[in-house]
Amino acid sequence: MKYIFARIYAPAFWGGFIGASLWLTGVAGLREGWLLPLFLAALALSFLAEWALPYEVSWNRSVGDRARDIIHGLVNEALNALGLLALPGLVALLSFDGAWPRGWPLWLQLALAIFIADAGLSLMHYASHRVQWLWRLHAVHHSVQRLYGFNGLMKHPLHQLLEASAGLLPLLLLGIPPDVAALLAFAIAIQLLLQHSNVDMQLGYLRWIFAWAPVHRFHHMKYGQAGDVNFALFFNLWDWLLGTGFYTADYEIRQGDLGIGSRPDFPRDYVAQLLDPFGPVSLSKEPAVPEPLRR
Repeated sequence: MKYIFARIYAPAFWGGFIGASLWLTGVAGLREGWLLPLFLAALALSFLAEWALPYEVSWNRSVGDRARDIIHGLVNEALNALGLLALPGLVALLSFDGAWPRGWPLWLQLALAIFIADAGLSLMHYASHRVQWLWRLHAVHHSVQRLYGFNGLMKHPLHQLLEASAGLLPLLLLGIPPDVAALLAFAIAIQLLLQHSNVDMQLGYLRWIFAWAPVHRFHHMKYGQAGDVNFALFFNLWDWLLGTGFYTADYEIRQGDLGIGSRPDFPRDYVAQLLDPFGPVSLSKEPAVPEPLRR
């Protein structure tokens, strides 16, 4: 039973919840506010699955970070909600009239939005590892010592705004409708849950397509440039194009492999993390890269 669960969990979670969001909005005709309880259900299922079939048992135990991560999540989701409220005005101000294919089926409009946003978000993520001031903001996300579903929402709010702008600006210019934008925000939240999940999911050939946890864990390694891989949010296509795609079955990411190797003392409380990008920083020597990870 565990083998079957490990195989079907990720595609069933992704397709089930995104499919449910499309049904609620497009078929049942409910307002986008119903996406919030649907996301809470996804969050609850994510936690239950992590306890039922954990990849790393120790990652299910709080290390004094749970309250902080909840604050990060609430702040960043509130920023997303404000962005959705402002969306109609931004579209009216910036868009090219008639550019968005409103006649397409809702699921196809969402697929287009995901594809375009994924390109912008992945490129901003890539830049955040190349541009120093962007990295200082992004480092908050990389300071985690364990990976579980809620980590995907743990970001500095300024970096969250920059990432959202990179993903949303092309869609604003095209005139994305508010309901499609709400579905996109929901799909991103579902993807982040899967990307940082502590479920021992077995992806098979899907690991070459989707940027889910078994692939993304390599991005959170503490070994300097060895973790400079797998930047994509939804689809690994962008990493293959950038030349940054990486996966090996010869090394399992475990407790002690995560974080920022040159900053083992990175601040852990919420306010200190907000202030960290704007203060001086001292770096320590990075740990040696394990042999199977050397490229």
